[in-house]
Amino acid sequence: MAHADRCLTLGRDEHSGEVLARGGDPEAHSILQRTGFVPVVRLHETYHRLPVALDAAEERRLAIRAVARLRAVKYHVEADEAFDTETRQPHYLPLGSQVAHLAEQIHEATTSDEVSDVLTELTASHDGVLIGEVLTAAAAFYSHLGQAPDPHTAKRLQYLVEHRLGVIWSDLTHMRNDLADRHQDHPQRRACAAEVGPDEREASAVCACPPPPPRLATSPVAPPTAPAPAARPRH
Repeated sequence: MAHADRCLTLGRDEHSGEVLARGGDPEAHSILQRTGFVPVVRLHETYHRLPVALDAAEERRLAIRAVARLRAVKYHVEADEAFDTETRQPHYLPLGSQVAHLAEQIHEATTSDEVSDVLTELTASHDGVLIGEVLTAAAAFYSHLGQAPDPHTAKRLQYLVEHRLGVIWSDLTHMRNDLADRHQDHPQRRACAAEVGPDEREASAVCACPPPPPRLATSPVAPPTAPAPAARPRH
């Protein structure tokens, strides 16, 4: 990640009077949005602003919180004096990152059982991630707000629940149940046990698997094309 992506400015714009945040990477943008900022996408730049119609005290509170959260995870923030405090707030792993980790588990899975377990986190009928009740509740909220587009938005959300999310949930549930019954090893993936073949005489011999690529979570290593002989523990 470039150094510039770890730097942001946060202050009141002298022309519009809005409190704006500029710069940062996707993680910083997520922190801003979770602190109440609204993304603004323009042709040549993307920045964030506080919502309209906030009083000065609320703007200051949210701006101070944003600076505190960004600096807590080592972002360099140039902030207006009014927002520049020694406050720091812990940054917890958001739900989206936890769900993204499920994809990484599937990438690393070597058996159908492991993938079935991950898909269960999505499709569990009571507390899986794909819960239509969230969209249904949002639809009900919109339906009573009273502005002209709100009934249309509510109907759109309900349509997604009934005709889109339901299909996805049904298909994933079928796949999950199929994998749960298979108990099958993936033919092109295997877990590395750090073992060497029985014909290896060198005491210093190590597993022949190539080193993992330089990333936070390693990808599964492809097996050799020819069947490996029975392995013995490394000395």
